[in-house]
Amino acid sequence: MIIERNTTPYIVFSEDPVLTALQKISANQQRIIFLVNESGVLQGALSDGDFRRWLIANPAASLETSALDVANKNVRSFAFGTDPAELQHEFARGISLLPLIDDRGHLMAIAMDEQNVLRIGRHTISEDSPAFIIAEIGNNHQGDVDLAKRLVDLAVETGADAVKFQLRDMDALYRQAGSQSAGEDLGVQYTLDLLRRFSFNVDQMYEVFDHVKQHDMDIMCTPWDAPSVQALVDYGVQGLKVASADLTNHELLRDMASRGLPMLVSTGMSREEEIRESVNLLRAAGASYALLQCQSTYPAPFKDVNLAYMDRLAEIGQSLVGYSGHERGYHVPIAAVARGAKIIEKHFTVDKTLEGNDHTVSLLPDEFTAMVQQIREVEEAIGSAAPREVSTGELMNRVNLAKSLVATRSIAKGEVVQESDVEVKSPGRGLQPNYLPQLVGRTMQRDVEAGSFFFEGDLKDDLVTRRDFKFDRPWGLPVRYHDFKPLISEAKPDFLEFHFSYKDLEMDIDQVFDRKLDMSFTTHLPDLFAGDFLVDLASRDPEIWERSIAEVQRTIDITRDLTRYFTVDDDPVMVVTMGGFTKDGHIAPAARADKYERIGEALKRLDTSGVRIAAQTLPPYPWLMGGQQYHNLFLDPQDTAEFADTYDTTLCLDISHTMLAANFLKMPLSQAVELLAPRTIHLHLVDGIGVDGEGVQVGEGDVDWAALGKQLRELTPNSSFIPEIWQGHVNNGEGFFTALDRLEKWL
Repeated sequence: MIIERNTTPYIVFSEDPVLTALQKISANQQRIIFLVNESGVLQGALSDGDFRRWLIANPAASLETSALDVANKNVRSFAFGTDPAELQHEFARGISLLPLIDDRGHLMAIAMDEQNVLRIGRHTISEDSPAFIIAEIGNNHQGDVDLAKRLVDLAVETGADAVKFQLRDMDALYRQAGSQSAGEDLGVQYTLDLLRRFSFNVDQMYEVFDHVKQHDMDIMCTPWDAPSVQALVDYGVQGLKVASADLTNHELLRDMASRGLPMLVSTGMSREEEIRESVNLLRAAGASYALLQCQSTYPAPFKDVNLAYMDRLAEIGQSLVGYSGHERGYHVPIAAVARGAKIIEKHFTVDKTLEGNDHTVSLLPDEFTAMVQQIREVEEAIGSAAPREVSTGELMNRVNLAKSLVATRSIAKGEVVQESDVEVKSPGRGLQPNYLPQLVGRTMQRDVEAGSFFFEGDLKDDLVTRRDFKFDRPWGLPVRYHDFKPLISEAKPDFLEFHFSYKDLEMDIDQVFDRKLDMSFTTHLPDLFAGDFLVDLASRDPEIWERSIAEVQRTIDITRDLTRYFTVDDDPVMVVTMGGFTKDGHIAPAARADKYERIGEALKRLDTSGVRIAAQTLPPYPWLMGGQQYHNLFLDPQDTAEFADTYDTTLCLDISHTMLAANFLKMPLSQAVELLAPRTIHLHLVDGIGVDGEGVQVGEGDVDWAALGKQLRELTPNSSFIPEIWQGHVNNGEGFFTALDRLEKWL
């Protein structure tokens, strides 16, 4: 059970319209909202069931109707401070949210029947959320407010979710007033001396908290005594931390639990029966808490860390668990996340040699940054237990490395496939070998040449429509030299887009074409060149830069030469991936300008007469050379548009790439298109999923095609396009024609 003091997501004013209440119900995902008057007095509740019943009874009613007119005004409520056992009895009856009111009816909090959810400030921590990472500054500020503020600023840069401090009232905490240590053991004397010199008073702590508030970061603090608890509550910190040393301090635990704040409870220095006893106290108090596995030695030996005990803590606490680490390095917290920790606390410093034993087990800013990054990478890698799917990168490698069903002889349309007609050969462009039983006995609906692949379409009775499509802009098909003839025999595109391989550049085009075609064409720079070479016009390596310029110029020259075999009204477009990729991570945004400038220098070296260069928009995580890498340029629509304007370069707007970039940048696709489309002369139309699922069939990804079509008609009405579906060419262009059939109603 959670006592939620932040009621904002769960309330609307009684006079607000029903529509506002519905929006809040959708946002809080609890299927109910509570209604209060201007003074905060509870007046009713409105659930999604209440709304449906009202709408059925009043089908013509307006959504501007007052929410109170629709609400249940006899909502069951309880006094704030009600025994949690009584509330648990209500939850057992199937109720999930209970309003808690004061003696004048003001809504003070909401009791929620949630065990494995913890809300700390801006963060909701659950089994499905990223780990909540705390930079524990503690007393590492050495009693210096300015150093504390600097540590906060550095913690923000690391990507931490919260900073944590410690607050003590020395006179309330220790048996001798004035931090006197006479007669104490050596260890206590040492600790008291440090605390006397390095602890903040309340005013100093508030000043640092005010500084934290300037950042998008939550504040947590460990109170060591009752006056400190009150000071933290008075300020309004987002959560309280129970130090391992206070796990058995039931008086302090009750005080903290009564404040309605989420609690993180370290379990170092405690036996299991003591942990169970304290958990029972917290549950009886209705506290919202998580338990942290902790080894309270500085530094802790790895053999004593015992991450496996987190499983037992989760069972004991019936709560989320985390890890508070005092060991060397940051690999153990990463392992803790892999084992299920949803909260990580690690000490943070600017100098490990400073006085105080916390510094030796602390991380420096660059180490903390690396820990946060690697935790996020591990969380991505953990994934889910859903049925396995083949990733985009695996699909690409499957084509290169796997095997297919191939025809041993020419099979005419109408013939039945026999087992002797099929053999298994590489590459994996066609049907996988396990489809052999389904293929044998099928009547072919197309002619199949000896040595060619069978495709999934050969297992279907309904063929994809291949026809002359009608669009208000030029449309084309992506092709290679070896496959364009059968595609244009079934449909009449306005142009062809040749996606060159580096081997294609070596071919004699006079051996490819036997006549002039009554259509136009575009070309696409090869993605890969001999020797695993990738064009990078942004490179500062002279050898890479010079070869990149040479390969682009060679492709321009071939593009120019191709005009002999086509009916060309305008100079052909050549799509170029300009470069700027990295192998190990994205560069800082500030570093992009230099790379764009380098590309600008390269463009001045090129003879582009007779060809229109179009810089392709790019995804954040491209699939290059069989694995995932990182694109940095032509990713952010803002600097892409600035580049186009600065260097007078037009764009090829690849919708899949830009959809993935928009997801990565957390911006609407429409905003990206608003910037890019006016500078676009050519389009690659294809869907995308997430941040790296490119090449998806139109209508099967994240793109809102109706909205996009409207934008493209307004902002770039004359740009040509191709449907660039990944592997769309197989089965005589089945993927391309499926896309064109769907796009016809939007473009």
